[in-house]
Amino acid sequence: MTHGTWLAQLDAYLDGELESRAMQELDRHLRECPECAAESLRRLQWKRSVQSAGRRYTADASLRERVRKGVGGERSNRFSFSWRWASFAAVAAMVIVGVGGFFMQESSRRVRDNQVISELVDLHVSTLASASPVDVVSTDRHTVKPWFEGKIPFSFNLPELQGSPFELIGGRVSYLEQSAGAELIYRVRKHQISVFIFQERAVNTGSRLGEGTDARSFHLESWAQGGLRYFVVGDVGAEDLRALRELLSKAG
Repeated sequence: MTHGTWLAQLDAYLDGELESRAMQELDRHLRECPECAAESLRRLQWKRSVQSAGRRYTADASLRERVRKGVGGERSNRFSFSWRWASFAAVAAMVIVGVGGFFMQESSRRVRDNQVISELVDLHVSTLASASPVDVVSTDRHTVKPWFEGKIPFSFNLPELQGSPFELIGGRVSYLEQSAGAELIYRVRKHQISVFIFQERAVNTGSRLGEGTDARSFHLESWAQGGLRYFVVGDVGAEDLRALRELLSKAG
């Protein structure tokens, strides 16, 4: 495959539109080609800037109230019922608004969860493409954990990896929706896994993320523990992510 062909697939790769096999092939190429990795990182940063700009124009919370009042006003102007039918219409309107509100909230939660997943995968891809993926390089958890003191607004524990297939590479400070957190890099069978840790109150996501999620060619596990929210992202099998999750849960 020519160099131009790889570059032509980058946008589809970053949008998660490539087939699984093509995703894996491009993943391998990005690890071996500094030029494509740099271009991927440039496009990824541009994509995140566009997403951030778009969120500035999200409708405010009063929109639902204005719609509800508008619906109620339209009903009263267009129809004239007896008091029984008026009561029935009022109850029906409340049910419609309640059901509509529920689906609006569910839709909003799904959109938010998808945004969080997309940002985490972007951060993971940026780490893979970076010439300096970690700021503190160490396989010793007793070296990595103290390095974060004063850099993030919380502390966390790291597991003992002896006897497991995982190796700690190091860590760096990452930001999710302007909240500072820890990104830890682990390796298993030449694959890199990113573990993100943020304060639970700073990253409010839906519980569905805890069941395992697929995004592009990556798997994601998430759970809350001790006031912290953990995300584990990697292109390894789901069983590897669950094993690492278990180790981190015991340490936490």
